[in-house]
Amino acid sequence: MAFQLSPGVAVVEKDFSAIVPAVSTSAGAFAGVFAWGPVLDPVTISSENVLVQRFGKPSDATAQSFFTAANFLAYTNNLLTVRVDTSGARNAVVTKTGTVTGFTISEGGDSYTSAPSVTLGAPNVTGGIQATAHAVLDGDAVGSIVIDEPGTGYTSAPSVTIGTSSGTDAVATAAITISGVKINNFDSYTDSYANGEGVVGEWAAKYPGALGNSIKISMADAETYSGWTYETQFDSAPGTSPYADSVGGENDELHIVVVDADGIWSGTAGTVLEKYAFVSKAGDAKKSDGTNNYYKDVVNSQSKYIWWMDHTTSVATSVGGSGTSGVSWGTAAAGVGFKDLSAVVTKTLTGGVDDLTATDGELMTGFTTFANDELYDISLIALGKASATVATHVINNVAEVRKDCVVFVSPQDNSSGDIIIGSGSDATNAILTYRLALPSTSYAVLDSGYKYQYDRYNDKYRYVPLNGDIAGLCARTDYTNDPWWSPGGLNRGQVKNVVKLAVNPGKTERDNLYKGGVNPVVNFPGQGTVLFGDKTLQSKPSAFDRINVRRLFIVLEKAIATAAKYQLFEFNDSFTRAQFKNLVEPFLRDVQGRRGVTDFRVVCDDTNNTGEIIDRNEFVADIYVKPNRSINFITLNFIAARSSVKFEEIGA
Repeated sequence: MAFQLSPGVAVVEKDFSAIVPAVSTSAGAFAGVFAWGPVLDPVTISSENVLVQRFGKPSDATAQSFFTAANFLAYTNNLLTVRVDTSGARNAVVTKTGTVTGFTISEGGDSYTSAPSVTLGAPNVTGGIQATAHAVLDGDAVGSIVIDEPGTGYTSAPSVTIGTSSGTDAVATAAITISGVKINNFDSYTDSYANGEGVVGEWAAKYPGALGNSIKISMADAETYSGWTYETQFDSAPGTSPYADSVGGENDELHIVVVDADGIWSGTAGTVLEKYAFVSKAGDAKKSDGTNNYYKDVVNSQSKYIWWMDHTTSVATSVGGSGTSGVSWGTAAAGVGFKDLSAVVTKTLTGGVDDLTATDGELMTGFTTFANDELYDISLIALGKASATVATHVINNVAEVRKDCVVFVSPQDNSSGDIIIGSGSDATNAILTYRLALPSTSYAVLDSGYKYQYDRYNDKYRYVPLNGDIAGLCARTDYTNDPWWSPGGLNRGQVKNVVKLAVNPGKTERDNLYKGGVNPVVNFPGQGTVLFGDKTLQSKPSAFDRINVRRLFIVLEKAIATAAKYQLFEFNDSFTRAQFKNLVEPFLRDVQGRRGVTDFRVVCDDTNNTGEIIDRNEFVADIYVKPNRSINFITLNFIAARSSVKFEEIGA
């Protein structure tokens, strides 16, 4: 403490009540293909209903991703979900925009001594970017045309003008692709579109996908409110907001509704999904509580369906029908009146495109989002339907890097990618072929395939990977017991929502699969469908070839490492070492009392913190534990004896 220079009382607090904290062990993670939702932006999902709200209902193309996530959530309530970025998906917009994608040369011409100029026609939509290109000669003729700038704002293919030659001039036509834009998430919007993109109109769908094509937006102000279709949705007409009035402004209020045009979202066409009352045209508008009331910012921050892309062009020059000239929307409110709408503005979005087939590379990118252990606290990664290439990538680049989570994998045909269906040696060999393509690691678990379950959203049955269920069993075991208990067996390994299994291995097949590190999922008549194994993918025989031991060490390492951070920048002396030891030992005794370990010892003294260690500003603690083991094999010996024989005589 500081020295006192005059009489007084110094109050000093010292906190020696530190403990080893509880850590999360049940948080799941998944990346897959969905029809809606933010792209490459992890969202915490707590239930299947929330999954539907954020990422849409399943279709044939998204069912395996959807039900992998939903099946995990059948056992627990914490799944960090990522929608992978598929290249062809597009957000719906008010006005579809085209870009130049290629050229067809119908006449290469001749007698060119240098590459001629190539001039493309201007975009059809105001605010678009003109495309540019250059020619490449093949001899004295134009052999190809290379795009330099694909441009935006084309609703039809632009004209192509090629420079003349002394002989025959070259002739070519352009091709364009017309669709919406690509806005993956909030960062994507703020980086590229927050300042407006008038070429696509006033609005864009919040996320990529054809679902956006069912969104309609309508807005009215004081001059257009009367007779508006959605007039009854609001208490009164818009006018001048209290904020604008306080600074001498006028005519700034708007009402906006977001409508389910086709009934895809709500089941009823014309249902109002969102409404924004008394929002302002003024760029600096505030509500009485100080929050932002500028219509662009309100919609962008609150809407689940749309982004603002530009102010509407359907405006009059006057203010409130007075003939007084108004100012543009987005201007500060002080001392100005805002332009009226010339009519109610109602726009239906179009150009939204689905791309519901992810490449291995796109899946890898999605799962790699979870590699940052400081940003995302996860323990169980379900892969869904994944090739051995994707599984290996996630194991090597996420789980083995983080070392605090386990990857759950379901096999598929290694050559075709098809679901393995059947029985006997053919199915077993196909599963083992997939397993051999994976690395040896204690941070991954492989089950025996797929289950057949009912899809209530589409009234049909589907095959779905089991890895979401197996990860879910581990999460449920955390709740009912502890992470160091095995998730397998008849007590804790019951798999939910199973009609049948794609592969239901018999005893011989189970022997071969388990020897190869595959955990069979088996249907026992009258006893349910059960995870009948608890191995990791570690080939080396050791304690870490079992799920419960791997997860025990994840808990110990994660919890003690979290507590150890508070020893950083303290002195490496006997007091700090004793303090750390007294911190860890009660935690390990608690784990021992809960049957996680049979014995332990903590060494943190001058035997492993030598002078050399101290001089390097290091601190060393050795923590020895004897993990508890799950029973995998039971032997029951029944011995018959004569009536006159004592059991002790025959070794009982």
